[in-house]
Amino acid sequence: FPNAPQAHLAMGNISNPSADFTSDQADFPDTLFKEFEPSPCSDGLSLCSSASESEFLSSELLRHGRLLRHTLDLMVQAQQRLGGIVPDPEAPKGPVALLNELRPGLRYACLSERAEGRRLRSFVMAVRVDGRIFEGCGRSKKLAKSQAAQCALQALFNIRTVPEGRTGLKTSRKSCPHLPQDFADSVFQLVKEKYRLLVGSCSLAHARHKSLAGIVMTRDLDLRRAQVVALATGTKCINGEYLSDQGQVVNDCHAEVTARRALLRFLYSQLELFLSKRIEDWEESIFVRHKERGYRLRDNVHFHMYISTSPCGDGRLNSPYEITSDLHSSRHLMRKHRSHLRTKIESGEGTVPLRFRGPVQAWDGVLQGEQLITMSCTDKITRWNILGLQGALLSHFVEPVYLHSLTVGSLHHTGHLGRVLNQRQERLGPLPATYRRNQPLLSGLSNSEYQQQGKATCVSINWTLGDTQMEVVNTTTGQRRDSGTPSRLCKHALYTRWNRLYRKLSVHLSSSEDRQLMYCEAKMVARLYQMAKQQWFRSLQETGLGTWVKKPPEQEQFLLSV
Repeated sequence: FPNAPQAHLAMGNISNPSADFTSDQADFPDTLFKEFEPSPCSDGLSLCSSASESEFLSSELLRHGRLLRHTLDLMVQAQQRLGGIVPDPEAPKGPVALLNELRPGLRYACLSERAEGRRLRSFVMAVRVDGRIFEGCGRSKKLAKSQAAQCALQALFNIRTVPEGRTGLKTSRKSCPHLPQDFADSVFQLVKEKYRLLVGSCSLAHARHKSLAGIVMTRDLDLRRAQVVALATGTKCINGEYLSDQGQVVNDCHAEVTARRALLRFLYSQLELFLSKRIEDWEESIFVRHKERGYRLRDNVHFHMYISTSPCGDGRLNSPYEITSDLHSSRHLMRKHRSHLRTKIESGEGTVPLRFRGPVQAWDGVLQGEQLITMSCTDKITRWNILGLQGALLSHFVEPVYLHSLTVGSLHHTGHLGRVLNQRQERLGPLPATYRRNQPLLSGLSNSEYQQQGKATCVSINWTLGDTQMEVVNTTTGQRRDSGTPSRLCKHALYTRWNRLYRKLSVHLSSSEDRQLMYCEAKMVARLYQMAKQQWFRSLQETGLGTWVKKPPEQEQFLLSV
């Protein structure tokens, strides 16, 4: 005891105990380890002696203390049994407690997520750690807080806590897995360095960009072997009057969309290695032959996309932290998360709510001045997460190719973007074989990339691994800026490469009848791809998020010249 003399006095040992704590003799043999004898007091009102009274009071106090402690123990055990809780002195700490040990004094802000016309359905808790903001979503504030802490632990410290069964913290489709911060920063540096090398010989006007996107390929997530395989810039779409019925223009020149089309050229080049008779070329490809038919991506190959700004559409419009990271002064933290489909502004920047009633635009209407509708980048990224990056044509040859991660340069926070991408998959039923609901790992940068100010240029740059130089496209016309000829990313160019592979890789298409197919027909006979696409379109309508609007079908009704 720290106050040994007082303790011994209270327990009845008035004598000074031995100072030798190593001795075998009990410090107070006359108290705890001795049975209490009957009181020496005589019957009646006779008074006890002073020594006898002291011993009697001490024994009664000790007996009462033991009884009280035993009673409290029984009460605690009974409450635990009623609550179904088994005491576990070695139970692991929850995410909130663990994060508080690593970063004491954190404050959580509550964002109420409300759907239009419905009751409050969930809570969103946000916490800022080391300059980054993490969100959690749940049916209670406690669940949302735990999820936010878990996201921070995983992203900053690479710690994955065990789900708390008693608190209900479970991995759900509303939670967004985070990419480790050092990995995300490395992907950004690879894209930035590649872009710097490519624009070294370009004019200053072409080198400036408001949006940069790149796709990095890794093997076994080894950054030492990472390669930038596709890169693009751009923020605008084609003007409707320049639509081509021969597929010779690029309709959407936003950076992430153009980077994905540049990736298609890389995938074609990897399939073309199988046209060689050398086994060494086959082994060099990122694809391997499938045991049944076609090809699939090697197990250790992963694709990581970097975007300098958050994708246009709902992912940017309702992102609470795109403008400011102050949790307590920003009124827009309580903004409703609508997650509706949005369309891009023709020949301009930004998006508007989807007002088009039908699923298909009319060719003559667009040529006469009606607005050309292009779905937002947020919506297209969601589409890639379900149907894959490869598109309908390549799905004849390969299984779906999905993004492993997505890094956004302008965001310290990816919670809202993750919810938007996941909400579009909520009512999606079982998909055809090889297709899945992909959830790429999300991350911002440890230090936000500097954003170019001012009006965006009307050019888009694209590059694919293997190209000797970049191609510059006029975003208004959708063709090459220097010559006015079709871009290497246009439908006609990619269909030409597909047709060459189709004839040499002996892939049979049902309903082909050994005749040349129009571009739209080749896409439509990709049966599993079309089934998955229509299933997703229906789920968007059922959830009230909108109808996916297609461009006039005439632009895809072309044949390749013989």
